[in-house]
Amino acid sequence: MNTFFTVIGCILLFLMILPLYRLIVGPDVISRILGANVIGAKTTIVIVLVGTIYGRVEMFVDIAIAYALLNFIAALAASRLFHRAKHLKLKEDS
Repeated sequence: MNTFFTVIGCILLFLMILPLYRLIVGPDVISRILGANVIGAKTTIVIVLVGTIYGRVEMFVDIAIAYALLNFIAALAASRLFHRAKHLKLKEDS
């Protein structure tokens, strides 16, 4: 059973390459924020899988929930920051 979870974790880590590409190369800021958010969501799942492998799911679920909350707050903060910067730039152009 641990082999199954290890393989699934490795597959998820491999699938983080595509959003990492979007995070680095992304055509605009929104794509980069979305890429970071996808990586954070997959990292949350990997944390729970690690907890399952070690047999301490209750501890790792708490860590995963805290990480997911921080990821969500960071995405909101970055979105709001770039939204404000866009409005400030539009006001300067007018």
